[in-house]
Amino acid sequence: MSQETGNDAETTARDTERAGDTERAGDTEAWRGVAAESRDEISERVSLLLRTRSRRLLGDLLRPHRRAIAVLTAVIVVSNAAGLALPYLVKAGIDDGIPPMLRGQGAGTLLAIVGAVLAATLTQALTRQAFLQMSGRIGQDILLELRRRVFDHFQRLSLSFHEKYTSGRVISRLTSDVDAIAELLDSGFDGLVTAVLTLCGTAVMLLVLDVRLGLVALLPLPVLLLFTRWFRRQSSVTYRRTREAVALVIVHFVESMTGIRAVQAFRREPRNQEIFERLNADYRAANTRGMRLVAVFMPGIKLIGNLTVAAVLLYGGLLALRGTVTVGVLAAFLLYLRQFYEPMQEISQFYNALQSAGAALEKLSGVLEERPSVAPPRRPAPLPRAAGALRFEAVRFAYPSGPPVLPLLDLEIPAGQTVAVVGTTGAGKTTLAKLIARFHDPVAGRVLLDGVDLRDLDENALRRHVVMVTQENYLFSGTVADNVRFGRPGAPDSEIERAAEAIGAHTFVSALPDGFETQVGKRGGRMSAGQRQLVAFARAFLADPAVLILDEATSSLDVPSERLVQRALRTILADRTALIIAHRLSTVEIADRVLVMEHGRIVEDGPPDRLVAGAGRFARLHRAWLDSLA
Repeated sequence: MSQETGNDAETTARDTERAGDTERAGDTEAWRGVAAESRDEISERVSLLLRTRSRRLLGDLLRPHRRAIAVLTAVIVVSNAAGLALPYLVKAGIDDGIPPMLRGQGAGTLLAIVGAVLAATLTQALTRQAFLQMSGRIGQDILLELRRRVFDHFQRLSLSFHEKYTSGRVISRLTSDVDAIAELLDSGFDGLVTAVLTLCGTAVMLLVLDVRLGLVALLPLPVLLLFTRWFRRQSSVTYRRTREAVALVIVHFVESMTGIRAVQAFRREPRNQEIFERLNADYRAANTRGMRLVAVFMPGIKLIGNLTVAAVLLYGGLLALRGTVTVGVLAAFLLYLRQFYEPMQEISQFYNALQSAGAALEKLSGVLEERPSVAPPRRPAPLPRAAGALRFEAVRFAYPSGPPVLPLLDLEIPAGQTVAVVGTTGAGKTTLAKLIARFHDPVAGRVLLDGVDLRDLDENALRRHVVMVTQENYLFSGTVADNVRFGRPGAPDSEIERAAEAIGAHTFVSALPDGFETQVGKRGGRMSAGQRQLVAFARAFLADPAVLILDEATSSLDVPSERLVQRALRTILADRTALIIAHRLSTVEIADRVLVMEHGRIVEDGPPDRLVAGAGRFARLHRAWLDSLA
């Protein structure tokens, strides 16, 4: 089970913040020690940075759809114009269509106005349908591009990023955050554009119909603007907390389910449930806060609207009695007021979606602007045919906020040589392998492959020529053949079978119910640890790299399987450079050369037979290993 699963909710939240969220400035203790004025200033600057970053991402996503958005704007303008014409036509029908009928002059005028009403209604319906179809298509295209960017960027980020950024937070970015933006695109922008156009158009029509009634109707506008501004500020904070809370819930859930075996083995269910209850309660509290804001804002808008209608009805009635305003104008005013205040309700709903999507955009833009610690070369150097010669030149390396792991390392490995690296835990063996695979870059010095600095080497060439097999190789959902073919997607079945046979995996694969077409299950759960390791060896053999790194790669095998793999390794390692990291010294027997590491330095270097015959550290390790077998 991962570390996050066993930590308290507060620790999980702290890890989440350190893993890439930029909402907090400094750690908690330093934050508490800052003066209130400074905290406010820092918060404002951070908030401005987040808004700028998210707007930049949104603008970048919208830019390819500028023409479609322009057409969409024209369509919605026509739709709103048709909607705004309806109350005016009602006024015309009352004032101009009904009086001629009362005087016996026929219903021609009224019928013409009714025809205009039907035409306006049909226009509004058709343009509304076109708007929804076009906006839906644009929204889905934007979401498609956003998901593609996030997935692609997560794959390209360096291993150091994924070591601190939990899988639950990755899932949260690609699911709940994208869903929040989808909600905004599906309904939010529709409501906003319609509301803005309706508010502006209605305000103009109110003043055109009668300036006196228009001023009475628009008198509460400053109060509405202040009320809306208050709601926007409060909801911005609330919905950011909501996104943080739901991310922590997803993180804890995913980490607990991923490590369910350890959870059940150590009887962590009650403690994990306690942590989940706390996180879930925080999420509920954040959502409740948002609902309370809506519960104040929406009835408040309704109250202001109804009071305005009452004031206009009273004042308009007095003007109608005096004969200065017609009944049709008063009726149109009341209809326009209904149109004026209804969008305010939609704006509140839009703010809900906007604040939630804005918080999600902040998270996503932060991830997308995260730069890999292992940067791709600006001018990649080609390596068409790799021999596999490796050289470390004055290499220094330390993990972030940690002591030096490799203080100063010079090492040369000729092409085709098999080198075993042994030493105690923390000696720097795995770090050495990660530098060769370029999961990390050295702090100082250079690592070269065939004389080319790995930092200058084309990424595809590096991955093709350097392959690493670890202790815990991941098997993806699919068949055995799919997992062997992972390094070479286009490899034919015959080569897959040949790779499995060379590595010694063909026997157990043939015994499976469907052979190479057998489903391995989630993370290879239907196979034993040894079988998964053999599949990983077959995958590496099929990839045919120039440099093969085995990091504790036989530790999951039982003795018969290990002997089988060791025989196969002699075939696999022939004519290629190999680096074997092992605690089980049985694997070292096939090496041409042994490096003994201690505290990031090479303390012994030579052929295994000569080192065993000596009195150094490797000889002592070898004797201890023999004693353990007795």
